[in-house]
Amino acid sequence: MKILLSIDIGTSACKTIAFDPEGAVLASETVAYATDYPHPDWAQQNPDDWWQATCSAIRRITAVVDPSSIACVGIDGQSWSAVAVDAEGRVLCPTPIWTDTRSRQECEDMRRLMPEEDWFQLDMNPLQPGYTLPKILWYRRHLPDVYQKTRWILQSNSFIVYRLTGQATQDLSQGYGLHCFRMRSGTWDLESLEKLGIPSSLLPELLPSSAIAGQVTPAAAADTGLLPGTPVIAGGLDAACATLGVGVIHPGETQEQGGQSGGMSLCVDQCTGDPRLILGYHVVPGQWLLQGGTTGGGGALKWLRQTICPELSFEEMSDLAQTVAPGSDGLLFLPYLRGERSPLWNPDAKGVFFGLTYTHTRAHLIRAVMEGTAYALRHNIETAHHAGGEVHLMRAMGGSANSLVWTQIKSDVTGKEMEVPSSDTATGLGAAILAGMGCGLYATFEEAVSRTVHVRRTHTPNPDNRAVYEAGYSNYLELYQRLEPMMTGRN
Repeated sequence: MKILLSIDIGTSACKTIAFDPEGAVLASETVAYATDYPHPDWAQQNPDDWWQATCSAIRRITAVVDPSSIACVGIDGQSWSAVAVDAEGRVLCPTPIWTDTRSRQECEDMRRLMPEEDWFQLDMNPLQPGYTLPKILWYRRHLPDVYQKTRWILQSNSFIVYRLTGQATQDLSQGYGLHCFRMRSGTWDLESLEKLGIPSSLLPELLPSSAIAGQVTPAAAADTGLLPGTPVIAGGLDAACATLGVGVIHPGETQEQGGQSGGMSLCVDQCTGDPRLILGYHVVPGQWLLQGGTTGGGGALKWLRQTICPELSFEEMSDLAQTVAPGSDGLLFLPYLRGERSPLWNPDAKGVFFGLTYTHTRAHLIRAVMEGTAYALRHNIETAHHAGGEVHLMRAMGGSANSLVWTQIKSDVTGKEMEVPSSDTATGLGAAILAGMGCGLYATFEEAVSRTVHVRRTHTPNPDNRAVYEAGYSNYLELYQRLEPMMTGRN
């Protein structure tokens, strides 16, 4: 039997899964790594930790799965990394991750160099410090020695591809993180690179996500337990792979993301963006993803658990949330615990509990967090609607999709029916499907999805909760508007 191996370089851990061609999990391993926060606005990781976690996870997999049966390796990863490596592939410094906003000055420099509207027309994405390109400029200003030694800037998945194969690549779905990427043609814009003074040689060759990037080298085989010569695809953005992994491959279909971050990915067949949202290539050819990415997803509930409910499991927290009426008895939560991405784009936004009284309990706090992240999801869906994107089908994934109450809250708040396939393995499955396409195991993406993606349950909006959530959403929007001057120090 042929086996597909997926590697997911997430925000908190590397998750490696072996799938059979029907999408069944044969083996799964997760190895965590740390995030360092040395200064305000900084959030960085050591890519060598990603590699060590990958090696450890794969060795455990190959201890129970015959490596000779692995037909291909698929890799996905977190967005907006800026992995600086030298000509020998050595990591030159910790990489700022997607929540890092240190490069605000570099964004201002880019605005002075070229109007923001011109940058948007090029890359179809807002000019924000979390993206990759401002981080490269930050290296040049603050770490000139690193910048001078840098041979390539890699993304999280392409770094693992490089370590496995020795090939430096950049997949199309991660291209949007660099504002020198032409969204309409899927190519690097040499003119903007020249204006910025960045050599085009820093940016690797662009490849489709399912393209074979190379084969496992003998050195990587010794580190991982894989066989030399095993094909490795270019891979893609974790959110894009998760979108494929829940079967979203046609326009109007939408993935609801309930991992560390929150948000949605709406499949569109036109290159149409909005400055309030994120636009990137889908890992499925001919499609784009109009995305809403928020910092407050499952990570917000994780924070609450660590600080307020350390003795409770997430399942017990969900049970407690179920005991509270919709609307959390007037308690409202803004989930901006590390600033906010779309559609606010405010790195200074703060998390807020509003309306606390002596009558509120931990159960209220839990449900308010769930409702706050659902309001953020609705905000992005409505923004996508104004941009011309229509949500016809929603499929939920990530850890939060395991919670029946949380998924029902999202259905009630958004007014959308929510289907839930296999929630915990969707991202890895998407990378595995890409691997299957790359090695010819599947003839089409439609075949791959029909064989591997199966809806487990469906949540329909409860009309009895509509009024309370309409009021809650209105208050959610107004609360941010009133507090925003205080958050940004303008009052």
